[in-house]
Amino acid sequence: MARSGSKGLRNKNLKKINNISLVGLTGKICKKIKIIDKKIISTDSYKIGLEAKKYNLDFFFKRPKILSGGKVPDNKVLLHALKQSEKYYKQKFDIILSLPPTTPTRSSFEVEACLKKLMNKKYSAVWTINKTNDKFHPEKALTISGGKLKFYDKFGHKLRARQELSNIYHRNGVAYAVTRRLIINGKLIDNKSSYFECKKKHLSIDTIEDLNIAEKLF
Repeated sequence: MARSGSKGLRNKNLKKINNISLVGLTGKICKKIKIIDKKIISTDSYKIGLEAKKYNLDFFFKRPKILSGGKVPDNKVLLHALKQSEKYYKQKFDIILSLPPTTPTRSSFEVEACLKKLMNKKYSAVWTINKTNDKFHPEKALTISGGKLKFYDKFGHKLRARQELSNIYHRNGVAYAVTRRLIINGKLIDNKSSYFECKKKHLSIDTIEDLNIAEKLF
C-alpha cells in the first residue's frame, strides 16, 4: 500500500535510499520471495504506480480518494485491493501479505518467516513485531490535560522497577500476513492471530530525519 498524500514527508513512498525508491525497495524484497503468487501496488497515485511497475509490481487499478486519506483504516484498503485483484486475475486468494513501503529495513527472511507461519499454522493473521524498550512502557508514559501532568496508565503511580514491568511489543511494519476470511470480515487481527518477532530493530519512515537514518543503515 502506498498513498501519495503523506502529511509528514511529502511523496515519501518515492523517496530514495541508495538511488532506489521506497516502493522500489519493497518490490525488490517481493522478488526474492518465490512463494508470493501475485505482487501488486495499491495506490492513489499514477506516479507511484508507474514506479512500482519498474520493480515488477502489478499496477492495474487506482485507489479511490475515499480510501486514500490518512485516517482510512488499513483493513478497508486491503479489502478494496483484494476485490480488485480477484476480479483482475479471475481467482481467489487465501492469504494477503501487506508490505508498507515505509519500512525499508525489512529483510526477505523476516517477511517469508511471517508468511510461512500463517501458511503452516491455523492462524487468522501473523504480524511482525519488536519488543518495546522499557523506557517507553505504558506504565511510564504521561499525558498532559489542562496544563496538568498525569499518568497514562492506571498503574503508573506505582513507579515499579524496570525488572517488574511486563514485556510489551509493537508492530514494526515489516509484514502483515492476513487470511482472506479475516479481511472479508473487515478485520486485520482477531483472537486467533499470532506474530513473528524480529530480532533486528526496524525504522518506519515518517520524517526527513527518519530517511537520513535509514540511508546510514544501508
